[in-house]
Amino acid sequence: MVTIETPRSPRSRKHAQWEKWGWLYMRYSGAVLLILIFGHIVINLLSGEGIKQIDFAFVAGKWASPFWQVYDVLMLWLALIHGTNGMRTIVNDYTERETVRKALNYTLWIVCGLLIVLGTLVCVTFDPCIDQAMRASLEVCKG
Repeated sequence: MVTIETPRSPRSRKHAQWEKWGWLYMRYSGAVLLILIFGHIVINLLSGEGIKQIDFAFVAGKWASPFWQVYDVLMLWLALIHGTNGMRTIVNDYTERETVRKALNYTLWIVCGLLIVLGTLVCVTFDPCIDQAMRASLEVCKG
C-alpha cells in the first residue's frame, strides 16, 4: 500500500486549532467586510453628489460622529487582519524553510499591528478644528 504524505501538514494539535480558527475568521470577517464595504460605497459614492462630495470637510463631518469612527475602525481592523491572515496562509503554503516562514509571518503580523494602531489613532484622534483657517470654514467646527 502506498501512503502519500500531506505536504507541510500541521505538526501539532495546537497548530491545527490555530488553522481552524484562522479559517473560520476568514469566512466570518469576509461576510462582515462585504456588508461594511458595500455600505461604505453606497454612503460615500452613490448618495449625494457622488465622488465630488468627498473632500476634507466631508470626512471631518463624517468623523464628527462616533458611529462613523467605529464603523471605519471596524472596517480597518477586519480588513487588515483578514488580509494579513490570507498572506500568512500564502507564506505557509509556499515557503520551504522554517526560519524564512517564521520571519515572514512575524513581519506580517508586526506590520499589521502597526497599521492597526496608526489607523485607529487617525480615526479616533482626528480633529479638523486645529487649524484656525479650517475653524472658520467648516460647519463641524462652528458648533
